[in-house]
Amino acid sequence: MEGSSYRVVFEKGGVYLHTSAGKHPDPDSLIAGVIRVVEKDSDVLLHWAPVEEAGDSTQILFSKKDSSGGEPSTSEEEPTFDPGYEPDWAVISTVRPRPHLAEPRRGAEPSCPRSSWAFSVSLGELKSIRRSKPGLSWAYLVLVTQAGGSLPALHFHRGGTRALLRVLSRYLLLASSPQDPRLYLVFPHDSSALSSSFHHLQLFDEDSSNVVSRFLQDPYSTTFSSFSRVTNFFRGALQPHPEGASSPDLPLLPDDEPEPGFEVISCVELGRRPTVERAPPVTEEEWAHHVGPDGRLQNIPELKNRIFSGGLSPGLRREAWKFLLGYLSWEGSAEEHKAHVRKKTDEYFRMKLQWKSVSAEQERRNSLLHGYRSLIERDVSRTDRTNKFYEGPENPGLGLLNDILLTYCMYHFDLGYVQGMSDLLSPILFVVQNEVDAFWCFCGFMELVHGNFEESQETMKRQLGQLLLLLRVLDQPLCDFLDSQDSGSLCFCFRWLLIWFKREFPFPDVLRLWEVLWTGLPGPNLHLLVACAILDMERDTLMLSGFGSNEILKHINELTMKLSVEDVLTRAEALYRQLTACPELPHNVQEILGLAQPKEPGSPSPPVSPLPLSPTRAPPPPPPHEDVVPQPDSSLEILPEDDDG
Repeated sequence: MEGSSYRVVFEKGGVYLHTSAGKHPDPDSLIAGVIRVVEKDSDVLLHWAPVEEAGDSTQILFSKKDSSGGEPSTSEEEPTFDPGYEPDWAVISTVRPRPHLAEPRRGAEPSCPRSSWAFSVSLGELKSIRRSKPGLSWAYLVLVTQAGGSLPALHFHRGGTRALLRVLSRYLLLASSPQDPRLYLVFPHDSSALSSSFHHLQLFDEDSSNVVSRFLQDPYSTTFSSFSRVTNFFRGALQPHPEGASSPDLPLLPDDEPEPGFEVISCVELGRRPTVERAPPVTEEEWAHHVGPDGRLQNIPELKNRIFSGGLSPGLRREAWKFLLGYLSWEGSAEEHKAHVRKKTDEYFRMKLQWKSVSAEQERRNSLLHGYRSLIERDVSRTDRTNKFYEGPENPGLGLLNDILLTYCMYHFDLGYVQGMSDLLSPILFVVQNEVDAFWCFCGFMELVHGNFEESQETMKRQLGQLLLLLRVLDQPLCDFLDSQDSGSLCFCFRWLLIWFKREFPFPDVLRLWEVLWTGLPGPNLHLLVACAILDMERDTLMLSGFGSNEILKHINELTMKLSVEDVLTRAEALYRQLTACPELPHNVQEILGLAQPKEPGSPSPPVSPLPLSPTRAPPPPPPHEDVVPQPDSSLEILPEDDDG
């Protein structure tokens, strides 16, 4: 770069943008990139670029105005309403390209649409930095500019947020907000600028300029006399770090927050995996044996265990699903059930009337309801159209899907409708074949999975973290392989968990899988073990093929309709039994499996006592074979990554 000074002082790979596949021409919703802190002439820039152009985008500069000097262009039309997810449900967050990113330098033809996501912002234009809450999933940073806009969230799949913030602290003063400890307000290393901005922190009642002067001259006496609140924000932060010196830990970045990573799990010794046999489905005759004279079900735990072990015969589902989904009480009599159904029928049609009575003029003024209606109509028109119950342009099943989903918007208006819900309703309506019954059964299902569809997606990230923890305990070599291929975050499992494998199995197998999961046995997260079972079945193919991240995603997607639900359920239960047989199973794994309550500080882990489930037999001795793939070790240790952020 002639005529200019350019020096990279920090660089970190594995920093992703999580984009919505439908809102960007690139179908891949995970855009890998490199984050850099660059000293350029007299300015310091924070620069992110996709990996394929990481060395070619240093002149794409963030600016409050576009390249013509005017205000940011608004010519590109953006949808005003889109509360859903895109068809492949690979999204983690829904960020859009910022309109105030300048165009690439002249002559630089973007090789792919991802180039539009690259940005570079002067540190002087930053107003605040928000850091994600610590957890088992990836950490991220959101940067807000002085103009009030925010850059796309930076997701650090390999750690690095703490290291980046330490580097930024050489050039900026990062102060934790009094209202939100995860929000860091940005100030320059300049006492006059700091003085003029102190009132934004609301730290002091007296004149802020006097406070700053005293604090800079004598931080200790000032702090310990009447300004003790400052210690939470500025202890050691007012002095810039000398170049080349090791940066001390920022007080606002405690070292006890690993990211991404896991609590120490030492010496997890897993025994041999038992062999599990599935039972035949529960028949209508067997169900009748559990019905008392007044229609009240008897021996309910035994009945649930039978459903878990073998599922239900098709003719029994219409009645049994109402119990599994909480529409009818397991303890209620036949008369109580009739009264309950009458009450719920009236309640349903009152809610349905709310949206049915909205005129076209009213709907035009209600963008939210109009948006829900449009999204539902679009999704219903393509939901399970190969199923005879929904095929054909004028199929009444489609009308019922539409009406039930719109009524659910009235029932749960805060959540409304999100793409994917039609996939959850379709099998229920197919089985019960009654509008009111299907609605209340769907509500029961949504009680289990509504967190999957919340905008924050905290539930989905937590489940992916729990899945990764289980997989690390079960098969560390597989996790190491996925990590080496930039797939360790298990984002390719997102759709599995979002809609409970609806797109992975043939329609009849989905019915069997869901009724087993609805029993709540053997614990609250059997669906995570189902995901582990699928990965366990595919481990040799993945590890021997030399797949990269794109090939791994392609292979997982190609498993659709090729999996046997009985094989997967058998292996999932075997994994559960293998874990629960471990006498020293870590407490956080016990919590995932429903074997323990959240642990009190200093309390020992309770003993593991698995529930009696499907019949098992002692596993046969393993046949001799050549170890071509590293097998799960019976003694492993999970430690935080060296680069913990």
